[in-house]
Amino acid sequence: MDKELEHSFVKLLEEHQNIVHKVCRLYTNNQDAHNDLFQEITIQLWKAYPKFRGDAKFSTWMYRVGLNTAITLYRKSKRRIATQEFDAVQFKIKSEVYDDTEEQQLKLLYNAVYQLNDIEKALVFLYLEDKNYKEISETLGITEVNARVKMNRVKTKLKTILNP
Repeated sequence: MDKELEHSFVKLLEEHQNIVHKVCRLYTNNQDAHNDLFQEITIQLWKAYPKFRGDAKFSTWMYRVGLNTAITLYRKSKRRIATQEFDAVQFKIKSEVYDDTEEQQLKLLYNAVYQLNDIEKALVFLYLEDKNYKEISETLGITEVNARVKMNRVKTKLKTILNP
């Protein structure tokens, strides 16, 4: 393999690896699954990198490959292993200074997002990453209008989940 290509890929991956971590966080609920998915996405990025033409920003292309890999991997998975939430076994040390409001809000948001289908999760993820509808549509391979419509439906769905 071309050393220059390899060096370029490693440099870009290091710069943008948080994208992959965020995708992994969205589609997994424990560290082992996160690590496995991170590795699989990295492999898929490496395989696809020689075909990266630069038509879009590297980060947009990385989102697309990462999300498609996560969605494909979890759609293929017929069985779901029952896992125990970390909070159920976590020992909490009482602290009078600690305010877990933000943590609780994030937990509620993640629990709501886990109830969405794969495409809806990807849409919310990109929306929360402050991607505009043009970038979302390019990343997911749908029209900009379709992205807006789907996002409005997802917002309504999330409101229903969060405020029953």
